[in-house]
Amino acid sequence: MKMTQRADAGKKKKSSKQNPNNMNVNILQTDPPTSNLKRKRQKVKRDERKKEAELPAPRKRKDDHDDEEDFNDDSPRNSDAERMLQDSDDNDSQSTGSETEYDAEFSQSDEEDVGIDGQPNYEDSVHLSSFNLHLEHNLTKEEIDNQKGSKFIWEVPAIGMSSCKWIGTGENILKDLNSNSFDGLIPRLYEHWMDVYKTSGGKDLNSSMQKIFFSLCSRYRDILHCNKKPFYVKGLEDTSIMDAYIMHSLNHVFKTRDCVKKNDAKLSRAGESAGSDKFRDQGFTRPKVLILLPVASIVYRVVKRLIQLTPSAHKVNVEHMDRFLTKFGSEEGNEENDHDSENKKPQKASKPSDYEVLFGGNNEDDFMIGIKFTRKTIKLFSDFHTSDIIVASALSLVNKIEEAGSNKEKDIDFLSSIEVLIIDHADVIAMQNWYHVHTVIDHLNRLPSKQPGTDVMRIRPWYLDDNARFYRQTIVLGFYSNPDINASFNHQCCNYEGKVKLVCDYKGVLHKVLPEIRQIYERFHVDSIVDADDARFDYFVKKVFPRIKDSDQGGIMIFISSYFEFIRIRNFLKSQNASFCLLGEYTTQSDISRARNWFNEGKRKIMLYTERSHFYHRYKIRGVQNLIMYSLPERKEFFPEILNMLDGSASMACTLMFSSLDKFRLDRIIGTNKAKRMVTAEKSVFVFCH
Repeated sequence: MKMTQRADAGKKKKSSKQNPNNMNVNILQTDPPTSNLKRKRQKVKRDERKKEAELPAPRKRKDDHDDEEDFNDDSPRNSDAERMLQDSDDNDSQSTGSETEYDAEFSQSDEEDVGIDGQPNYEDSVHLSSFNLHLEHNLTKEEIDNQKGSKFIWEVPAIGMSSCKWIGTGENILKDLNSNSFDGLIPRLYEHWMDVYKTSGGKDLNSSMQKIFFSLCSRYRDILHCNKKPFYVKGLEDTSIMDAYIMHSLNHVFKTRDCVKKNDAKLSRAGESAGSDKFRDQGFTRPKVLILLPVASIVYRVVKRLIQLTPSAHKVNVEHMDRFLTKFGSEEGNEENDHDSENKKPQKASKPSDYEVLFGGNNEDDFMIGIKFTRKTIKLFSDFHTSDIIVASALSLVNKIEEAGSNKEKDIDFLSSIEVLIIDHADVIAMQNWYHVHTVIDHLNRLPSKQPGTDVMRIRPWYLDDNARFYRQTIVLGFYSNPDINASFNHQCCNYEGKVKLVCDYKGVLHKVLPEIRQIYERFHVDSIVDADDARFDYFVKKVFPRIKDSDQGGIMIFISSYFEFIRIRNFLKSQNASFCLLGEYTTQSDISRARNWFNEGKRKIMLYTERSHFYHRYKIRGVQNLIMYSLPERKEFFPEILNMLDGSASMACTLMFSSLDKFRLDRIIGTNKAKRMVTAEKSVFVFCH
């Protein structure tokens, strides 16, 4: 199993964590007046009329047909020679890719957006859509300063999700939201989406939850949705949410193309008398959407669905599909209907079913693919600088960033104009290395290192002013959140439109633990997040370790969530000449087998076991007689799996260490109500036995 995204054990990064209690901000204030949106619409409309009025009358031309592509759309696309040629460069071409060099106009630019019940929304036409309002807004310094100190000031119950609510900053966009609307969606995309669902027999398209999530996306707010049950645990909403963000991505790309082609036509008719500075509609480079995913098998799932949801007129040809299937698919995955992969029946019984589905395909975690749309063609593996959408792992992008830093011939300018960032399965990426995501976000929307091929008079002013990060929308999706994910969302996502995030109460997973197991929770005091690691270690050394040091009992498993905590405890046990063995994420397979045998046979008294090792292998350790959870697992499903390893032991008891900063994990494990009482109660020891 590859684990190339692991953090370097020798270099401990600075903590970007914040107090998890800040998640549930509940400050209710009066909502700002909704007239702001109307004023923005009126302003954009006046500006549009002014531009039209300043243009001279169109000149007569011999022909007024659409531009043609520089190749025959009906020609074969996947010849062996072409694939070999494409494989040789593997997207390493460093062409800058001008925004104005389009293959052809591939859509009508005057289509109206879909509104209520799929009907054209005349108020939110292409001139006054959220897309235009968001990108054409002139950001002031005051707005930037206000955004930095924004608070979550409103809350709305989440439709279709019990015990959950949306909280947000700025104007309450959900208060009067029509749940029967796909607000802002181009009609041809909506109609094709409907056709796809009708053909496949799906019924989720009209669900209020899906419509609300798409409407959230189309309002261009930053979104944190970390209660999304994933497909590998049969979460039906995962496909629904994936479809919504794919349609939002296609909608953004198509509207961007429509806007540019429309302005190209105006400039062509006006000739030299028109100033192109009046039509600022582009960024430094062409890529506008970046999707970060954890493993290649999920890329296969997302890109296949993206192709399926693209209207037929725009996918007469799909270039390099064979190469895509080879690189990202698997024999088993290619034979099944990927849209229904959450219903896949695992063939092996030695591992949990969710593990078989998640890791049963291509587990490569170093990948990157560019996707470009032309009039009739979807080009897979297009050059990154000339792609519309880039799908990548954080690890691959970090490698590109490091290459650009050491080689002046290379650059990452294709990240300079990203307007929509989507991070799906954030919890899985956090198991790999979330710091890679932090690095990627930090390098988005920077000024390019090379002269862009775009006409500078067509570049939007906020790109030139180095304010692009304030216009970028970031959508973070996952099964759960953690302090690192929250820190990135709170401090690296600075969209001037504001933020929206989902907050939920949890029931916990204690009912999945064997009733005979006695759980003893011990709370240690923490003054600040800076002192949290030291406080945990001191409590273990002074309170927990003395109980097992002089005991004759073996079979003691110490479960540790963080790799750095693992190293610290390992060094401590060495200093105490303790009898122990290791089972961590960097342990070789031969050492793992040896350690498991030693522990089961009683040749080693203590075993150190990390959460990430369990994530990648899901071992069932034999011989566990006493369990100590040095730190609670991030993934709630691991809690009963680890505790139930005590089945058959003499004591059937475990000790669990926690502090008030572990409330997120406690919420998911024992339930929100119990967690609140345990972190605030005067007593510090709690016992569960049921």
